[in-house]
Amino acid sequence: MSDESARPESTHELAGTAGPVGESERLDALDALRGVAVLGILLMNIYAFAMPFPAYANPLLMGGLEWWNVGTWTVTHILVDQKFLSIFAMLFGAGLVLMAERAAARGTQFGRIYYRRSFWLLLIGAAHGYLIWFGDILFHYALMGMLIYPLRNKKPKTLIIIACCLLPVALLLNYGNAIQMEQSLPEIAEIQALQEAGGELSEEQSAKLEEWEVMRPFVFPTQEDLQKDVDAYLGSYGEIVVHRAPVVIMFQVFVTLFVIIWRVGGLMLIGMALMKLDVFSGKRSTRFYRNMMLLGYLVGLPLTTVSAMQMFSHEFDGLYVMRVGFVPNYFGSIAVAFGHIGLVMLIFKSGVLQKLMHSFAAVGRMALTNYLLHSIILTTVFYGYGLGLYGRIPRLWQMAFVAAVFALQLVASPIWLRRYRFGPAEWLWRSLTYWRRQPMRRAA
Repeated sequence: MSDESARPESTHELAGTAGPVGESERLDALDALRGVAVLGILLMNIYAFAMPFPAYANPLLMGGLEWWNVGTWTVTHILVDQKFLSIFAMLFGAGLVLMAERAAARGTQFGRIYYRRSFWLLLIGAAHGYLIWFGDILFHYALMGMLIYPLRNKKPKTLIIIACCLLPVALLLNYGNAIQMEQSLPEIAEIQALQEAGGELSEEQSAKLEEWEVMRPFVFPTQEDLQKDVDAYLGSYGEIVVHRAPVVIMFQVFVTLFVIIWRVGGLMLIGMALMKLDVFSGKRSTRFYRNMMLLGYLVGLPLTTVSAMQMFSHEFDGLYVMRVGFVPNYFGSIAVAFGHIGLVMLIFKSGVLQKLMHSFAAVGRMALTNYLLHSIILTTVFYGYGLGLYGRIPRLWQMAFVAAVFALQLVASPIWLRRYRFGPAEWLWRSLTYWRRQPMRRAA
C-alpha cells in the first residue's frame, strides 16, 4: 500500500530531514499502475463482499452452471484472480526501495521511520479486518514489509533468486496440508460417530474435532455452512463482528504462515528488483514493455486457463485444489501480472488515454483511502446493517457495483487531490508515522 514514489528532493524535504513525499517527487507511471492495481483487486474482492467466502473460488456454490455465473467467474479467474494482488505486492516492495534510496540521498536514518510507518499500517489493517471486512491485506503487507526491510540494499539478481526460493514453499506447505487433512478424514469420522452416539470425547479428540470444524467450511463447505454465513452477515453489526473474528484470526495466523510469507514476501522482493531495474519508473524502452506484456500473456494466460479448466473438471474438490488445482494459477497469475504491468506502462508511455491515466494516478496516490472505501461502501451495501443484499446478487450483477465504485473513485480522486495533498487515510497514516500533523490543504 506504499505511496512513496520518489524523484529528487522537493523544497519541503531538505537534506537531513525526514518527511512524506512531495509533489515533485512522485513517479506518475508508478502512481497510475498502483491505481490500476487497487481498482483491479476489487474485481475479485467483490465476490467476498457479496457472498460467502467459499464461493470466491467456487462458482458452483452460489449460482450453479448458468453461463452468466460460470462465465463471470472464468473471466475473472483467468485475467484477475491474484494478478492485481501480485502487482500490489510488487509495488509495496518497490515503494520500500524508493523510500530507502530517498532517505539515503538526504543522509537520514530511515529504519526507525519505516518500522513506525509499518507498525501503524499493521494496526490500521487489524482494525480494518476485525471492524469492517475480514479480507484485509494491509496487516499482511505491513508485516511482510518489516520482514523484507533488511534486504533493501541487495542487488536485483539476489532479490530475484531469494524470491524464486520463497515462492514454491507455499505450494509444498499446501500440498502437505492437503495430504494431512485427507489422512485425518477416517479419524474425524470416528470421532463424529462417537459424539453422535452420545459417547464422551477425550480432550485430544475434542481438540481435533474443533480444529476440523474451523478448517472444514473452507475445504468442504455445505449449504448449511453457506446459509449460516449469509444469516450472520445479514445480522446486526455486533453479530457480524463476532462472526468475523475467527476468520480474521485464521487469516492473520495460518494464512500468513502457509501463504503470505512465501508468496507475498517473494513478490515484494521481485518488486524491489524491478524498481532497481527501472521497470516501475517507466524509464525502460517501449520495446521492453511490449515484450514484457507479450511474454507475460503468452506464458500466463494458458496457465490460468488450464487452472480454470482443471478445477471445473474436478468439480472444485477442496483437496484437489489444495494439492494441484491452484498451482497453474499460482505461477500463471505472476506472469499475467507482468503482462498487465507491461500493458499499463505501454499505454502510459504512448500518451494515449492521458485523462484516464491521470485519473488512475490520482486513485493510486490515494490507494489506502480508496482501498478502505471499497470495504466501507460495499459492506454497507451488502451487510445487514446496510442494504442487506448479501448472498442475493448474482455474480455477473456484482460487476455493476464494481463499475459504480470504479467510476466514483476515478472521478472523485482527482477532484479531491486538487484541493488536498493527501487522501484522508494517507494523511492520518503520515501524521502518525512522523508524529506530527501533516498539512492537508493545498496552498491557494
